[in-house]
Amino acid sequence: MRLTRDLLILLLLVGCVGCDQLTKDVAQQYLAFESPRSWFYDTVRLEYAENTGAFLSLGSGFPEGLRVILFQVFPALWLVGLGVFLFAKQMPLLSTVAWSLILSGGIGNLLDRLLHDGRVIDFMNVGIGGLRSGIFNVADACITIGLSLLVLEVFRRPRVSVNE
Repeated sequence: MRLTRDLLILLLLVGCVGCDQLTKDVAQQYLAFESPRSWFYDTVRLEYAENTGAFLSLGSGFPEGLRVILFQVFPALWLVGLGVFLFAKQMPLLSTVAWSLILSGGIGNLLDRLLHDGRVIDFMNVGIGGLRSGIFNVADACITIGLSLLVLEVFRRPRVSVNE
């Protein structure tokens, strides 16, 4: 059972990080110097961007040394801890998948920062009319799906009454 769980974790990590890095390479090659491309009445838009900050470019104006500490050193330490936790702790399948997705997204974005001088490549944008997401990538989608699964798991747990 443990071997199956560990193989699932590794499959998710390799698959998600690989897909993330591949799509970022394609975006860099085909979208970097092009106008945004859109489909389904501009519901889905591919638009190249490089982000030196965190979510929605928060912190992009920080000095470079602080950005390295906040967006590379701390995340690297956190990801190592998460990896140890993930492989060491027995947990339900949904939690294992969720934490694996979060870890793979974190690794994908950290790899970007290490390979691209502190920048993360983003290229996807979705929305309807003026209601749009920020520009994101596959790693961000993995993290979001993982967090959503954790929230779903919390709501699926049986409630314990304090009177019992």
